[in-house]
Amino acid sequence: MSQKTLEGIGCYNPVSDRDHSMWAELRNFCAGELKAFERDPETGHVTGSAFVLSPDKREVLLTHHAKLDRWLQLGGHCDGIADASFVAQKEAYEEGGLRRIDRVGREVFDIDIHEIPARGSEPAHLHYDVRYLFIASDRDIRISEESHALAWVSLSDLEQYTNAASVLVLKHKLDRFLSGGA
Repeated sequence: MSQKTLEGIGCYNPVSDRDHSMWAELRNFCAGELKAFERDPETGHVTGSAFVLSPDKREVLLTHHAKLDRWLQLGGHCDGIADASFVAQKEAYEEGGLRRIDRVGREVFDIDIHEIPARGSEPAHLHYDVRYLFIASDRDIRISEESHALAWVSLSDLEQYTNAASVLVLKHKLDRFLSGGA
């Protein structure tokens, strides 16, 4: 498979049918929406997420998201910054209190497009979530106001924290990555 590049997102190597579908939908959205990187619930928007592995690569850092009340990877809105990788790294530092993380590779690790439910005056809308893989330099974490809790979760225990397909897909990709399958 050949790598594909999208400005503000980076290179992605879709493998599965799901990957190809998500990539096509993201590409079409970015090509047709001038405010793709803005926070506009009327149109949906690009978000950047960080799947952060512990230094020994046995656990992943999850946040119990305060607004959504569920366990997720770290990440957030681009808010006008057309660099999803930068946003993912910035959000990991802010939400996890991490001191140092290093991005693994130059490619996008995953793309997931999912609906965010209506909340207050904000209608339901789509997040075009671009995920990058990072490794933390240590296990020191600090909770922000955006989280109820943070936890280092072993990959084998991930299903005990969430049943969200958008998070569990990352486990399967990590299993492949950690076994050397790229």
